[in-house]
Amino acid sequence: MRTDAAPRVVVVGESLVDIVHRAGGAVDEASGGSPANVALTLGRLGRAPVLVTRLADDDGGRRVRRWLEESGVTVDAVTAVRTSTATALLDAGGAATYTFDLEWDLGDDVARLAQDVFASADLVHLGSVGAVLEPGAGQVAALVRAAHGRAIITYDPNIRPSLVRDPQVVRDRVDELIGLADVIKASDEDMQWLQPGRDAIEVAREWVMAGPALVVVTRGADGATAVTTDAEVVVPAASNHVVDTVGAGDTFMGALIDGLLARAAGLGLRAPGGGIHPDELEALLRRAAEAAAITVSRPGADPPRREELLARIA
Repeated sequence: MRTDAAPRVVVVGESLVDIVHRAGGAVDEASGGSPANVALTLGRLGRAPVLVTRLADDDGGRRVRRWLEESGVTVDAVTAVRTSTATALLDAGGAATYTFDLEWDLGDDVARLAQDVFASADLVHLGSVGAVLEPGAGQVAALVRAAHGRAIITYDPNIRPSLVRDPQVVRDRVDELIGLADVIKASDEDMQWLQPGRDAIEVAREWVMAGPALVVVTRGADGATAVTTDAEVVVPAASNHVVDTVGAGDTFMGALIDGLLARAAGLGLRAPGGGIHPDELEALLRRAAEAAAITVSRPGADPPRREELLARIA
């Protein structure tokens, strides 16, 4: 559990119910949403985060809230008419494609959130739908701008093409958030959507020049590459049997944040190269990859608890 001296971690973005259609025909329902999955991972790793989100007081919303709170997440939810859903279709290899029924709006709670939640945050994480779907996206950007320069900002674009009406508007929003972020994790698929036809690592180098101290590109089974101004580090994916990939990238993101928080209290991310030695950066990425490997070995977004992760990497 977080102590008063521990960094205060805030995650902002969508929570929803995943309706998962498996290749064999089975249909499961589970709690999810990319930022919620990151908060869940951080909660299970002992970081006691606050998740700013949007939920209804319905069966789905109560289920999501219970799922988060049982893992040490404090839920600060704007009231919705209904809890959002994501329908995931899994192929034979466990990879998921999504369609969404989702609204994202923080409404009149923005001023309260700015004063009561974001003003005291040491680290703010955002990403996915909550970072680009209006009207909530503009509200999130304003909250992040207010925290910028005081809190560490981490960002995972996690683009959902099925929700994008105007690609250029989304790309412009992502560019704005890149300029505000200290740490970015993006999949190679995100990179290809944002910068079609370009090499993902070259794009990551450009992003580092735009402000972030650290950009990590994940490539699924092909591992991950971290880019700073001083170094580039490549690590393989951790081996494990794959049941499905739901929540794998979010687990990687949460474990990466946890690893950064475990460094000196100030993180030192605004120093050249993020103040991270390449050997230390490699260890952070390998740990995040091991956490993701645990998640893909079981159904749905089910990240490891701290003891489980420590046992795997011991």
